[in-house]
Amino acid sequence: MNKAIFLDRDGVINKERGDYNYHLEDFVLNDIAEPLLEFQKRGYLLIVISNQSGISKGIYTHEQVDYLHLHLERVLKNKGITLTEIYYCPHHPDVTNCLCRKPDSLMLEKAMARFNIDPAASYFIGDALRDEAAGKKAGVKTILIEPNSSLMKVLALVA
Repeated sequence: MNKAIFLDRDGVINKERGDYNYHLEDFVLNDIAEPLLEFQKRGYLLIVISNQSGISKGIYTHEQVDYLHLHLERVLKNKGITLTEIYYCPHHPDVTNCLCRKPDSLMLEKAMARFNIDPAASYFIGDALRDEAAGKKAGVKTILIEPNSSLMKVLALVA
């Protein structure tokens, strides 16, 4: 079985602005390159798990999110880092009910099934209690960090 590092997007991968991140000029990466490269060297798949409720609210589109994700993948690829997959939930409970929105764990469960991931050997790194709850529900170890903080300190917490 594979092992994975699941990562929240806003606040972990990129700067959390307190507003929706859907414009490229607002999408600023946190200090992630060196830690992600190290996780990859340790044999972890890198999978992004993100709530993107602005889609169901009509604030932005799937295409805008996909464009940001393509940009993210290109920037990381230039640093030798490959994201295995990016999963996002476009729903918001005020608009649509779903099972994929964190704190539910469907996005993690889909990734675990698709990529044959051992939850006991995997981690979810997030900056919100909903991330921690989703990780625990899926059976992975969870690491809660302050929004927009470096992932360097997390390296010591991951086997």
